[in-house]
Amino acid sequence: MNAQPKLWRSLLPSVLLVAAIGLGVGFRGKLAAWFTLKPTPGAASATSASASPAKKARSYAEPLPKQELPEPALISLRTAFEVYEELRATLAKDSLEGVPPRGKRASDALRAAASALEASPAPTKARALAGADAADQLGSAKDLEAARDAFSKLSEALVSFAAADSRLAEGRHVFECPMTRGFNKWVQVKPGLENPYMGPSMLVCGSESRWESPKQSAASEPVTPGKVAFYTCPMHPSIKQHDPGKCPICGMDLTPVTEEEVKTGVVVVDGARRQLIGVKTALVEKRTLERKVRAVGKISYDESRLHDVTLKFKGWIEKLAAASVGKRVRRGETLFSVYSPEVFAAQNELLLALNARRGLGDAGLGGRSDTLVQAARLKLELWDVPKGLLDRVEQKNAPVKYVSIASPASGFIVEKNVVEGSAVEPGMRLFRIANLDKVWIEAELYEAEIPLVAVGQSADISLSYLPEKRFTGKVSFVYPYLDAATRTGRVRIELDNKQIELKPDMYANVELPLSRGEKLVVPESAVIYSGPRRVVFVDIGDDRLKPREIKIGLKSGDYYEVLEGLSEGDRVVTSSNFLIAADSRLKSAAGQW
Repeated sequence: MNAQPKLWRSLLPSVLLVAAIGLGVGFRGKLAAWFTLKPTPGAASATSASASPAKKARSYAEPLPKQELPEPALISLRTAFEVYEELRATLAKDSLEGVPPRGKRASDALRAAASALEASPAPTKARALAGADAADQLGSAKDLEAARDAFSKLSEALVSFAAADSRLAEGRHVFECPMTRGFNKWVQVKPGLENPYMGPSMLVCGSESRWESPKQSAASEPVTPGKVAFYTCPMHPSIKQHDPGKCPICGMDLTPVTEEEVKTGVVVVDGARRQLIGVKTALVEKRTLERKVRAVGKISYDESRLHDVTLKFKGWIEKLAAASVGKRVRRGETLFSVYSPEVFAAQNELLLALNARRGLGDAGLGGRSDTLVQAARLKLELWDVPKGLLDRVEQKNAPVKYVSIASPASGFIVEKNVVEGSAVEPGMRLFRIANLDKVWIEAELYEAEIPLVAVGQSADISLSYLPEKRFTGKVSFVYPYLDAATRTGRVRIELDNKQIELKPDMYANVELPLSRGEKLVVPESAVIYSGPRRVVFVDIGDDRLKPREIKIGLKSGDYYEVLEGLSEGDRVVTSSNFLIAADSRLKSAAGQW
């Protein structure tokens, strides 16, 4: 039993030596390279690639020829781009969350595009399949490095398609990163850098790259107006072939589609067809552009016609003629009588001065007494004691106990703060009288409408309480501030109110007619909304209708102001233009759609 361990111990050095020799023979190349610091074949290129990143985007495939991809392929590729954007945003966060299902969706979309590219050049279909394979690799990646390698290949395929058909580049930006291996471009919707190859640590690494714009691409390709591009069925636009014939679905004769129709979106509609579908046209012309700004206003007092009744002396109300709010009074009409010890004493001072003047006058000293009389009388006048009362005091040579206070203006009593027997103080507001022959209306407008309103312009007023009547006023003031909460401004409108039909705190409907002068206009019915664009169809003659993008301004009634895109005398389609637009979309690759 003891002999066997001894035997193994004696043989162990020999076994280890043989194993070492075998390993040395098997890996002599790599071991030698490691000890001598000389890279093995293939390692040099990898080392140099990682150490010296390229300054230009690297591509390992030939660029695709410029071409217009079939509509089914275009739809599938747009789907692939949408999924690609989600994948890019995920990798930019150093995350793999949700990558497998998105990779599968991108692969399916690219394979569907490949199926739709059967009639296209072979490299085009092969590029779609290569992109699908890259999407599959991306979906099965276990780490970020593998995912980014596959994403690079997917980017190469999609960028090449966008370069071949500029419609895929619309609304997207292409960037390149000098720090990554392989194909170093990527596509994203946002204009700001979000590098999917480097992640959050170097998110803004890279720079924007260029590709040909849709307009440059269209301009570089000649268009032959009369040359037939293909034949299609009006009822089944998916049927397209190079030679005339019948539709395999419905049996109708195929109609020709010219190169001009494909490139520019021009639709040919002859007179008979126009009558059948109800096409109507109108001229682009100059018209006086008017618009009405509508707002809700509130009737208020004309502040220049408000009058307060106050006293400048202490006293007590004895007789109250104006007994209630709402009473109509005339200027000079007695409102109340007041007893004031101060006024009573001042009357006595006046009488003493008068008597003294008589006595001194007899003695030839009347000059000094005149000064005393004037001072006593002035004191009462400064208290607004009526002049008639002072004359009566002088005539009767006796003071008057009660002073009558008259209304300072004609109007309605809108505020009353005293009753008979009330004690009053100097400056206390006893009554407020408002003349309602004129009123104000304060209307609130949106801040964008305020610059359109000018002082002096007319305003039409209507009230729900008097639906059969309309009133006319003028803008007298535009307030120089906004309400911070509602973001609205106010304008003041002055209005005659001789019949007192308009009462303060009533609500009114305000219309402010605005005139912009003579402008070039297009009928509202001619304008088609295509996303952010506004498109009209212009009759260019020979039964041809061409889509044209325009910019519109102020709307007035049934017309829009034309800022750009049309000239006076152009004829535009105003009826059945949606049918024509559908035909143009199916046939063309025009940028409007």
